[in-house]
Amino acid sequence: MDNNDVLRRVRYIFDFNDAKMISVFGLADHLVSREEVSDWLKREGDPTYQPLGDLHLAAFLNGLISDKRGKREGPKPENEKRLSNNMIFMKLKIALNLKAEDVMAILALADVIISKHELSAFFRKTDHKHYRECKDQILRNFLKGLQRKYRSDAEVEVEFGSEVE
Repeated sequence: MDNNDVLRRVRYIFDFNDAKMISVFGLADHLVSREEVSDWLKREGDPTYQPLGDLHLAAFLNGLISDKRGKREGPKPENEKRLSNNMIFMKLKIALNLKAEDVMAILALADVIISKHELSAFFRKTDHKHYRECKDQILRNFLKGLQRKYRSDAEVEVEFGSEVE
């Protein structure tokens, strides 16, 4: 899934303004400007659109974890240079302090039913025999379920409607 799309959707889900976005990046000791955030949030056809790299998205998601759960004791985690859908999914799960049942309920809001065993396969180490790659559709539907959970307004379907399917 495109990093810029993940950033746009998370911003929309939690109704973050530019100042909040900058502060979330700052929580991971990653300083960004309002212009950078603005360019990352634009659609691909826009002339000032800038692709969001894995390092920046990792910093944002690590900052989101700190924002939602509080700063953790000890050294801050390194911002990963490479991200997979599995890692993005895991970081969102950690940030929102979700248990397997919560994630399954959120996916059900997007009309996706998976078992606890299928879900746990996404959060295993890559070398584990039961590891399963998280495809774009699962991550997209998880974000869609989060929209339905955290934004009860009618804009949810208008904002991402056909794009999510």
